[in-house]
Amino acid sequence: MKKTASILASLLLVAVMAGCGDNNTGAGSATDPNPPAAGQTQQQEPQSEPAAETGKYADGVYYAEGEFNNGWKEIVALKVEGGKIVDVEWNALPEAGGLDKKNFDKAGKYGMKEKAGAQADWWEQAEKAEAYLIEIQDPAAITYIDDQGHTDAIAGVSVHVNGLFDLAQKALAAGPVEPGPYKDGTYYAEEESFANGWKYTATITVLNGKIIAADWNGINENGGPDKDTVSASGEYGLVAKGGAQAEWHEQAAKAEAFLIEKQDPKAITYTDDKGHTDAIAGVSIHVSEFFELAEKALEGAK
Repeated sequence: MKKTASILASLLLVAVMAGCGDNNTGAGSATDPNPPAAGQTQQQEPQSEPAAETGKYADGVYYAEGEFNNGWKEIVALKVEGGKIVDVEWNALPEAGGLDKKNFDKAGKYGMKEKAGAQADWWEQAEKAEAYLIEIQDPAAITYIDDQGHTDAIAGVSVHVNGLFDLAQKALAAGPVEPGPYKDGTYYAEEESFANGWKYTATITVLNGKIIAADWNGINENGGPDKDTVSASGEYGLVAKGGAQAEWHEQAAKAEAFLIEKQDPKAITYTDDKGHTDAIAGVSIHVSEFFELAEKALEGAK
């Protein structure tokens, strides 16, 4: 009997030692520091989601411009958020001053569709090219079908688009730029009534917060061509009839350039109460109407 009791005691000791030596520290194990409560199961740690792709560009606004060609200088502005291009603006500035190319086209003065039989006007095709760049996110990924910059990669676009994609690469390589104080957009103001046959207007285009184009013009009281057109035709005749050093539209373009340079319509000073100035070389006409209208138009850009 003593021998049997001794054997049973030895077996019991081995079983206890085996239980103490178990290395399982999982849920419900003897060594789990936080065992689940009765009737509950252990919650598994949630798996972390992979980080979202953020893109490859630094956030900010980008800008680049080309050289004048056929009367226009192409410009491109980009906006990057979260490392990705979210907005693209492709436009062109006029060498002779006045409206930017998109607004010039929307006013019916460029007329690719009407005059050349294109499937869409320039500004409409430009918007499709802008959308394509936002889609592909890489201006170097565009393919051309000729050395003039045409592509068959964008449906509905027959204009050459290399200006957009080349300038976009240039802008991104240069890095973000500091935006100006105005809200982007096109702003317009006109006088309340006609005087001496004309009602003056001002159209201001802002991009990246800066004035990039300005147009000073006049509406004809008789419903005829605008003042720029009448002046350019020689019919207004400031030089021939009035002995001025330049025609009205040429002097107006210098006033527009002054505003673009100064970026503030209040920066002009006058020499008399009629609105003449000696701040702009080659300008003898009164310019107060333009700068006052520009100030009024830009109220919506603040």
